[in-house]
Amino acid sequence: MPTNMNDSNWIDYVTAIGAVATPILVLILTAIGWKIRTRLERTMELEDKLREDRIQAYNQILEPFVLLLMSKAAWTADPKNKGKDKDTIATQKMLSHEYRQVASKMSLVGSDDAVRSYNNLMQYFFERGDQGESASPQDAKDMVALIGKFLLEIRKSMGNESTGLDHWDMLEWFISDVRKYRRA
Repeated sequence: MPTNMNDSNWIDYVTAIGAVATPILVLILTAIGWKIRTRLERTMELEDKLREDRIQAYNQILEPFVLLLMSKAAWTADPKNKGKDKDTIATQKMLSHEYRQVASKMSLVGSDDAVRSYNNLMQYFFERGDQGESASPQDAKDMVALIGKFLLEIRKSMGNESTGLDHWDMLEWFISDVRKYRRA
């Protein structure tokens, strides 16, 4: 009989420990779950805010490039552009203090790949200097390809990471002869 008494005491101890440990364990798991949920909500909030900042910065960064690649016919079709040179306006925008501020903001909020792509594009312009009209067809293709890569990286940073488009596809909607550049 003494062995039954020891078994009974052992079971009583386990039951008592389980009765005390269960609420503590539930409390700990609830706290961990709450912490994870709070962290995820905060991350989503920050991501939404960052997305808004990215959209604003990307739009302002792209504006001079849209002007540079706009056809003369499209530019002159708008009466407010009468007598203005789109290339000069685009260059002035890119050299302005405001543009540098936006580029600085983009370097802080943009995705790593978008910033690298923008850096490559700007380095291309810095290396070419004032070649202007003396640029070769290969230079034009290189510039267009770099702009397309930048657009593609922006697309990916906005949530389309698994896009099936390439950098040439990103340009077909607004450069009429982009397929010619692609084949060249």
